Amino acid sequence: MQPAAERFWAMLEQHNGIALSEGPRQLSYAELRHEVATRASQLEQLGVQRVALALDNGLEWALWDLALLRAELVCVPLPGFFSPAQQEHVLQHAGIDCLIGAASPLSERCGFRPTASGLLQREPDAVTTVPAGTLKITYTSGTTGQPKGVCLDAEAQLAVAESLWQASLPCGVRQHLCVLPLATLLENIAGLYAPLLASARVELRPLAEIGFSGAAGFELPRLLATLQASQPHSLILLPQLLLALVSAAEQGVSLPSSLRFIAVGGGRVAPQLLERAERLGLPVFEGYGLSECASVVCLNTPEARRIGTVGRPLPHVELRQADDGEVLVRGPHMLGYLGEPQLTEEWLPTGDLGHFEDGFLVLHGRKKHQFVTAYGRNVNPEWVEAELVQQAPIAQAWLHGEALAQNVAVLVPRRAELGDAELQAAVERVNAGLPDYARVHHWLRAAEPFNAGNGLATANGRLRRNALFNRYQSAFSALPS
Repeated sequence: MQPAAERFWAMLEQHNGIALSEGPRQLSYAELRHEVATRASQLEQLGVQRVALALDNGLEWALWDLALLRAELVCVPLPGFFSPAQQEHVLQHAGIDCLIGAASPLSERCGFRPTASGLLQREPDAVTTVPAGTLKITYTSGTTGQPKGVCLDAEAQLAVAESLWQASLPCGVRQHLCVLPLATLLENIAGLYAPLLASARVELRPLAEIGFSGAAGFELPRLLATLQASQPHSLILLPQLLLALVSAAEQGVSLPSSLRFIAVGGGRVAPQLLERAERLGLPVFEGYGLSECASVVCLNTPEARRIGTVGRPLPHVELRQADDGEVLVRGPHMLGYLGEPQLTEEWLPTGDLGHFEDGFLVLHGRKKHQFVTAYGRNVNPEWVEAELVQQAPIAQAWLHGEALAQNVAVLVPRRAELGDAELQAAVERVNAGLPDYARVHHWLRAAEPFNAGNGLATANGRLRRNALFNRYQSAFSALPS
């Protein structure tokens, strides 16, 4: 067993009290240890090697994930927000021989049959060799093509969990509410492993209760009701969820006074949004990470916080800046992508551009998303897009300017009845704070929201820029030059 795993299980042996809860059902740390050991033994007896978790957020997801970690078997979370084609790709690409979840047309099509205790098993046609030590393969949704499998060992996952546990100690977190899908590595590591190390209680609820519906829908009233019922100490939010909570609070909605640590990440967060949260007294801490580094590498904390940055590097990693501004990471990271050569580089390129201020990392945007205008100016569109969606009339924004003399934005209004004049006023407010080369010189009203269903965004809200360009390229030609 890897040293980090030994420390993890040793710490859990020392903890008492409630470990996990889902509705009225609660498991103490002693019961958790027993359940995990029983399930690990069952998996070992079945002789399975690679197991996909196709479950909703809940006790079962957490227990099977921990059992696979204990048994040192490969765990492959199967995100519910993936399309059926993407899910089938994961099952086939990862060589899954055991599926934990309900039988479905997908499982039948892939050759799975029910066996002991409702588990589904099969003999996969082909099994790609995984790097030695791989215990989790997390698939990134990406922006184009099929998801890629990131191979992680226990050491990388638990090193991140230990750093996060230490970072949150001053807040005294005793109860964490899982808001994001556990199939996302961020909630898996920071919302399950880290709270367990802290001897906290992890509250699990089906995603529909949290407010998620389908691949891209979200109902804020459900989240607000859940927060009031739960009264959690900590949450992990995506930027768009934080924006929704802050906007609700500004309109007079009461948020729980129990909140002590709200981590936000997964995309650029406008400093103005963090300032709005601070004025409301919300304890929001921006962080930064990537699946290839087993999630979080930087985090603002109560002891070291600077709005406009993603925080300082956590203790388990080192960061530096390449000559072109790309952020490089050294420390526990992925073993490689499944089916590709094993990773050997000491410093992992992140694909993100940034710089450091007094040890705090300031991100500029994705290296590959940066465009160059006709006048040779480099622009990171995420910067401008984050400013645009801070405006009340604008729900989503995409900025394009590659080789153009004037930048063009495609805007999704927050309400269909909003007129062009209101959108124009919002754009002008943003432009007032931007240099000319980054301003929105022309804009179009989007034909429909950007979401996973129409292929214009990923399931977690990241824009599919190539798809957006293909959709609106012809409309750009009608704009004045």
